[in-house]
Amino acid sequence: MTGQRIKITTPMSDEAIISLRAGDVVSLCGVIYTARDAAHAKLMEMVSRGEDMPFHFEGAAVYYAGPTPPRPGRPIGSAGPTTSGRMDAYSPALIKMGLKVMIGKGFRNKPVHEAIIEYGGLYLAATGGAGALIARAVKSSEVIAFPELGTEAIRRLEVEDFPAIVAIDSRGADIYARE
Repeated sequence: MTGQRIKITTPMSDEAIISLRAGDVVSLCGVIYTARDAAHAKLMEMVSRGEDMPFHFEGAAVYYAGPTPPRPGRPIGSAGPTTSGRMDAYSPALIKMGLKVMIGKGFRNKPVHEAIIEYGGLYLAATGGAGALIARAVKSSEVIAFPELGTEAIRRLEVEDFPAIVAIDSRGADIYARE
């Protein structure tokens, strides 16, 4: 693990993804999308019906968060990560469809780990309990799918210097690995 700090622009290229190593500290700039388990279930329903996804997965980053309503003058409220394991049932299928980057907190299961390696993706960890701090990196927020889910709707966020750590890199190195 190198621990180097790297500024990354989304959507991420394959070259950027393979250049990162578990333990690298990244600062994301560009667009990321929020989606939690209720949104993931709806995405899978769309897949089963053959419908187009609400955003292009290739190089996209999905942040497992359900932001709180914003204070006046802010684009978003607190936006801390949720436990990523809640999305593990859905993630391998979405990774196979082209999803490359996931952001959350905590351990991922073996099928997700294997899909990240097979399809060349990344899992980034955001700091739990730092939702108000993370929200400062959000410059704009727009609901793009499933508004009926409230805080769990899919949002398109424009971010600047969104802090994260590479938790699982494209080769399978994992900061959560238990030896």
